[in-house]
Amino acid sequence: MIARLLFYLLGSYAFIVAAMYMLQRHLQYFPDTASPGVPADSGLQDTEALTVQTADGLENVAWFMPPKEKDGHIIVMFHGNAGHIGHRNLKARHFWAQGYGVFMCEYRGFGGNKGKPSEEGFYADARACLARLEADGYSASQFVLYGESIGTGVAVQMALEIQPKWLVLEAPFASAADVAKLKYFWLPVDVLLKDRYDSIKKIGDVRSSLLIMHGDEDMVIPQSQGKKLFEAANHPKEFASILGAGHADLYDFYAGYVVTDWLEKKE
Repeated sequence: MIARLLFYLLGSYAFIVAAMYMLQRHLQYFPDTASPGVPADSGLQDTEALTVQTADGLENVAWFMPPKEKDGHIIVMFHGNAGHIGHRNLKARHFWAQGYGVFMCEYRGFGGNKGKPSEEGFYADARACLARLEADGYSASQFVLYGESIGTGVAVQMALEIQPKWLVLEAPFASAADVAKLKYFWLPVDVLLKDRYDSIKKIGDVRSSLLIMHGDEDMVIPQSQGKKLFEAANHPKEFASILGAGHADLYDFYAGYVVTDWLEKKE
């Protein structure tokens, strides 16, 4: 009887593991598939809606607010795994009001774009956004790569590839596997996980000036994850603990000014 019970338990566990493996991207990504409409619908005036062609043939939407000066900084934003670019309008308005350009890169499967989210797909989308900026006459020396949550994994990969002057990470993780283990401690995450966003293995080869911002009450990605990534990063670097902030409300605690003040110090 005990042997039979163990057999059923192991069989049930194996079934759950197989199901989690098959469904993992549905648990990792939470896209708003609806179109964000035109930028003005999100309160973003003076913003151009662009079509960005990826290397694998997708046509993604992106929004661009040019810098006040042609050679000014451009915040290239890679958002988190929920919603779409229209939901980041508050952040975009803050930077544009300070004179910065803002390029809001949208992912496959998000914001009315075709395709399905994946790590390599997100990297392809990001490369297409950077290529579009350069094709329009802007220089990589102007780019401030900005990642939010899962977008920090995208930003770190792009920083590894183009080595920009500035890299800003909001609520980052050391790796997606580290975060998954906190929630699914009973699963063999290291074996199962497809989209790993292994920033901790990459950050040591990034030479950009780095700012990490992380809420001290973040219950989604604990601040310890941001600190772990920070410790592995090269100098110059700065860590800003946003007191009282959780995962998605850093701009309610003036995080935008943390970024612009940091950039002004780097001039």
